[in-house]
Amino acid sequence: MEVYLDNSATTRVYDSVIDLMCMVMHEDYGNPSSLHMKGVQAENHIKKAKERIAKTLKVEPKEIFFTSGGTESDNLAIVGAAYANARAGKHLITTKIEHSAVISSMRHLEEQGFRVTYLEVDERGAVCLEELNKALCEETILVSIMYLNNEVGTIQPIHKAVQMVKNYNPKILFHVDAVQGYGKYSIYPKKLGVDLLSVSAHKIHGPKGIGALYRGEGVKLRPMIFGGGQQKNIRPGTENVPGIAGFGLAAEQIYMEFDTKVEKMRRLKEAFIAGIQKIEDTKVHVREEAPHIISVGFAGIKSEVLLHTLEEAGIFVSSGSACASNHAEVSKVLVAMNVDAKYLDATLRFSLSEFTTQQEIDYTLETLYNYVPMLRKYTRH
Repeated sequence: MEVYLDNSATTRVYDSVIDLMCMVMHEDYGNPSSLHMKGVQAENHIKKAKERIAKTLKVEPKEIFFTSGGTESDNLAIVGAAYANARAGKHLITTKIEHSAVISSMRHLEEQGFRVTYLEVDERGAVCLEELNKALCEETILVSIMYLNNEVGTIQPIHKAVQMVKNYNPKILFHVDAVQGYGKYSIYPKKLGVDLLSVSAHKIHGPKGIGALYRGEGVKLRPMIFGGGQQKNIRPGTENVPGIAGFGLAAEQIYMEFDTKVEKMRRLKEAFIAGIQKIEDTKVHVREEAPHIISVGFAGIKSEVLLHTLEEAGIFVSSGSACASNHAEVSKVLVAMNVDAKYLDATLRFSLSEFTTQQEIDYTLETLYNYVPMLRKYTRH
C-alpha cells in the first residue's frame, strides 16, 4: 500500500488540470505576445487563469502577476517592495518562523543596508503582536508575516497585525506568504488589508513551477527580472501558458465543495492525532490550527530514521519544511517555539489532502504502532 502524507511539500495534480495543460501544449501553444490567432489563444488562457485566481481571492484580475512559484513571489514582493520604497525608510519586519524564501530575501536586504527585525513567536508558533507594535518605527516600510506556518500549521493573526501596522502608518506595506494557507482557507487580501500576497500552484493540486503574486493597485515594486514588457514589466518574460492555465483551473477546482473538503481533512486529522496519542513519549506540536498539517515529535527516534522506516512501508512524510528537509539541521520553527530538546530532531510532519482516506490513516497508525517501539529499543544505550 502506498500512502502519500507529504501534501505540504507538494500535491498530486488534478486530472482535469493535466488534461488542460496537455491541450494547451499540443494545440494552443502560441506565444501570448504574438499578434496572430495562436498568440491570442494563448493569451486567452492567461486571462482566464487570472480571472479564476482573482475570483478565489476577491481581487481584480489585473492585480494578479504570475511567477515561477511561491519562492519568486516572496522574493518579488519583499525585495521588489524594499528597493522601490527605500527612500521612505530601510526597516523591515518579519518573524523567526517564516519560509526560507522570506528569510533569505530579508538576509539579502540586510547585506544591502536594510535593517530587519525578526519577531519571536509563542509556544504555539503564533507571532507576538506586542513585539510587532514595539518594532514599528518611522523607518519601517514593509512587514511580512506568513498566513499559515508550513511546518506546524499555526495560523497567524494577520487581520490584527495588519490593523496594528496600518494604524501606526497606513503607508507601511504588508506582505503575506499564503502558499500553505491558500486552498485550505478563504483568503481575501482586500478584506484583510494586505498589500502583497504570495500563492503557489503545486500546493493546491496544480503544476510545479508556477506561482502568483497579488499586488494591490498602487503598490510600487521594482522588478527582479528584466526583459520584454510582459505583465506590466513587473515580471517580464514569456509566460508559462500551460502552467498558468493549470494553476487557474486548480484554483477554481480546489474551492469547489470547499467546506466539505476541509471538514474531511479535519476529521482525518483528529483521528490521526487520537491514534498518535496512544504512543508513549509523543507530542503533537500544534493541534487546533490548520486542517491538513500534523507535526509530531517521537522522543528517542531520529526523524530521518523514522522517515525512511515509514518509506519502506510505502508511507511518505516529511521531517519538516521540504525546502530544508535535505539538510541535517534543527528546525528553526521548533526552536523558536521552545519545543523540548528531545523532540527537536525527532519530529515528522504528516500533511493531508482532499484525496487522503481513512484507510491510509489507519495503515499509517498501525505502522507507527509496530515500528516506533522497535526503533526506540534499538536506539537506546
